[in-house]
Amino acid sequence: MNNENNNILVDGNESSIHDFDFALICEYFSSVKRQGPGSDEATRKAMATVGDMGENAVVADLGCGCGSQTLQLALGYKARIKALDLFPLFIEKTMEKCREAGVADRVEGIVGDMNELPFEPESLDLIWSEGAIYNIGFERGMREWHKCLRHGGWIAVSEASWLSDQRPEEIEQFWNEAYPEIDTIYNKVEQMRKTGYRDISTFVLPDDCWTKNFYKPQVEAQRLFLERHPGNATAEGLVANQRHEAELFSRYHDYYGYVFYIGRKE
Repeated sequence: MNNENNNILVDGNESSIHDFDFALICEYFSSVKRQGPGSDEATRKAMATVGDMGENAVVADLGCGCGSQTLQLALGYKARIKALDLFPLFIEKTMEKCREAGVADRVEGIVGDMNELPFEPESLDLIWSEGAIYNIGFERGMREWHKCLRHGGWIAVSEASWLSDQRPEEIEQFWNEAYPEIDTIYNKVEQMRKTGYRDISTFVLPDDCWTKNFYKPQVEAQRLFLERHPGNATAEGLVANQRHEAELFSRYHDYYGYVFYIGRKE
């Protein structure tokens, strides 16, 4: 569930879907592999930049969703993984993936809120968050999560960002309403530096992280979801919203995307 426009029309009024039915949102997004744009390849590329995490290291995956990247972290690192998400069903699916892969003994699923992380100061070696830091804002997340990292600890997050300085008015307005903190890669890196990190690397996720991995699987999921909730205005609004996002990306993908930001605590 990524940081795009969460506003929907219900009874003719635009409202945030989060105001209505968390269970409905959870049901919808748990029916697809990914809750936001991404890929196993992109996760592994970012992991390779961070480098090895030994068996004594502790990694937190914040806003883990259904655990696609959590599984990659557990497969690629020997570290202990703490996977946190607000939705219990997402944690259940994350742990199911890890059990099936034989790595659940090193993964702890935590139902929790990234506004109040359940971690002691300087207790983490790596903070990971794909498409989820928007929930509290990029700069705020960078600043508040900083204290949980050990000195020299790593942070790796993916975040919606402008890929050009000039954008068509339609997509500029859409994103400024959906996520006012969207900004250029340069400005995001400056925010990292300001909040106490040395920027190590950035890279833009390929378009198929959106089209093939996020939007395409939703087509069948949307059909089934609407069949289960006939006449439900919130369900219909959620589906309409996701379809609108996909259509916008097809037209304006040159102007924005998800970017991985990787840094180290100074």
